[in-house]
Amino acid sequence: MERPVITPAPVGKENRIQILDSLRGMALLGILMMNIPFFGKAYALHYNLDILGEYSGPNYWCWWAVNGLFEGTMRAIFSMLFGAGAILLLDRMEKKPMEGITPADIYYRRLIWLLIFGLINAYIFLWPGDILYTYAITGLFLFPFRKLSAAKLALFGAAFLLFATIQSTSKIRKPGKIREKGEMAMLAEKQHKKLTESQKAEKEEWVSFQENHSKAHYKHEIAESNKNMQKGYVEIQSDLTGINKYIETKDFYTELFFDALAFFLIGMALFKSGFLTGERSLQEYAAVALFAYGVGLPLSYWIGSTAIQHHFDPSLTWQEFKVSPYHLKRLLMAMGHVSFILVLYKLRIAGFLLKLLSNVGQMAFTNYLMQSLICTFVFYGYGLALFGKLERYQLYEVVAAVWIFQIVFSAIWLQFFRFGPFEWLWRSLTYWKRQPFLKESGTV
Repeated sequence: MERPVITPAPVGKENRIQILDSLRGMALLGILMMNIPFFGKAYALHYNLDILGEYSGPNYWCWWAVNGLFEGTMRAIFSMLFGAGAILLLDRMEKKPMEGITPADIYYRRLIWLLIFGLINAYIFLWPGDILYTYAITGLFLFPFRKLSAAKLALFGAAFLLFATIQSTSKIRKPGKIREKGEMAMLAEKQHKKLTESQKAEKEEWVSFQENHSKAHYKHEIAESNKNMQKGYVEIQSDLTGINKYIETKDFYTELFFDALAFFLIGMALFKSGFLTGERSLQEYAAVALFAYGVGLPLSYWIGSTAIQHHFDPSLTWQEFKVSPYHLKRLLMAMGHVSFILVLYKLRIAGFLLKLLSNVGQMAFTNYLMQSLICTFVFYGYGLALFGKLERYQLYEVVAAVWIFQIVFSAIWLQFFRFGPFEWLWRSLTYWKRQPFLKESGTV
């Protein structure tokens, strides 16, 4: 049988929006792969294989598949698309302004409501890994950048990514410094030298660090976490409140803000350049995918294998890197994944899959919040109470089930409704007016 000739074709405006939804759907489903260890197991187990000796079998290979190929990348893609969405919204509104409402008014209203939904996701739905709060606050800074060229946006994005890398480098180097100073103080003590007050403090800090990173300590923390997450709703909410406060204050300013802002701006640049909307050539997407994977995959392997080599000891693992490679790896792998999807799109293959992803992407807000509701019910004590009871690889059976449900649910829902339920609510609150919901209820 003769094979059909596949010819890349120009992309229409409607399809360009659909490909953004497809990319958003891919990122949304992928985010659950990253979040599921935090939903279903104690925090200490999400990355560290050494605690339970998971160096072989399905848990080991599952760890490599997830952390080697996807860790951090889906959030990066989601952030890029958030930036692209900001440009798309503001561009539409500035070209066709609404009477009595400025584009800035609508933009900031959306973000304020997004922040409120983020607080609900964290404190009511009980998901400490919520990203909406971070996106809402960081998104407040995007409005002044909307008119910049793609090149300038990329430059600002790179600058903020460099700043995030400096922050990350400072963080990962700290355990090594604690070890170095502590061991020097211990050596001086062995040589019967009188320790200074500073050396005594450094020795105590190193001893405390070792205790807090010992297997015995980790296993005690895990047992406590497993016990606490079997409690009822009120007790779990009380336990998670402190974690949420930490993430939305110190963690936000020391890690999440510049991370999100950098990828927002990169996404805005990619949107303005036509990269995210499928307007560039097939050859360009293929070249970017090959380069990004060619550099990103070895870098990802280097990071993972170094952690395994040093048994996930942070005072040894990260000292192999003079500069944190984390954000560079995320950027490369994210660009590889995006480019790969766009290669499929330009070749006009896997159209059915892209359509399914597009449905999920159109309802990304609903599906994201739904993941919190489903997974907290499956794992927390007031639901099925499976927290701490599944192997690492079994968590991804839950992921597959949620994926299937959300793909089917999104496809069926959009046959009858214009928006997902939370999208509709968000839109109605933003415009302070009930929006059309049913497909036959009029035009939007």
